[in-house]
Amino acid sequence: MSILDTLRTGPVIPVIVIDRLEDAVPLARALVAGGIRVLEVTLRTPMALQAIETIANEVEGAITGVGTITRAEDFQRARKAGAVFGVSPGLTPDLIAAARDNDLPLLPGVMTPSDVIAARAAGYSELKLFPAQQAGGIGMLKALAGPFPGVTFCPTGGISAATAPDFLALPNVACVGGSWLTPADAVAGKDWARISELARQACALGRPFLEGATRS
Repeated sequence: MSILDTLRTGPVIPVIVIDRLEDAVPLARALVAGGIRVLEVTLRTPMALQAIETIANEVEGAITGVGTITRAEDFQRARKAGAVFGVSPGLTPDLIAAARDNDLPLLPGVMTPSDVIAARAAGYSELKLFPAQQAGGIGMLKALAGPFPGVTFCPTGGISAATAPDFLALPNVACVGGSWLTPADAVAGKDWARISELARQACALGRPFLEGATRS
């Protein structure tokens, strides 16, 4: 899948932090059961790569990616674990080269117009606005739409279920990233039913926007 296809799969990409490997599969299955198939497992814990490998092998329907890519060597390890896309908080020449060498579709992070220009020059037109709220949120995305009409964003950082619809209503936003689908207390308590319900609610956030896009 291309990054654009991945972003268009659903309105929300959960930003997942796995602290216990035993939680990886039931958490992923709960999200998929609720309709959220694209999963970004971040490289923020020692077992992240093991979690990606386990999810990729055992959870039918999951589109498993790796998040928080900050070093070139992360790409090869992510590919080996079974990730089918990568997400980075920023973009450097080393990351660009590593993404190409490992043939891993990348959603690079940007925060400023200069970042967007640099990413576009490297061949990227699907970008992660991060951290979205600190970067200016909806106002920034509206401002970027004029000079960068061919760029599509996945804003991530500080977005909640309450604010997500406003972001999804923007024509240059394909989806949003968020951590509210996997609250720490629900994961710690193994409340997978709650996570499935949060996933269903997240899917519903995008329906009006997606239906409007289909009609147009």
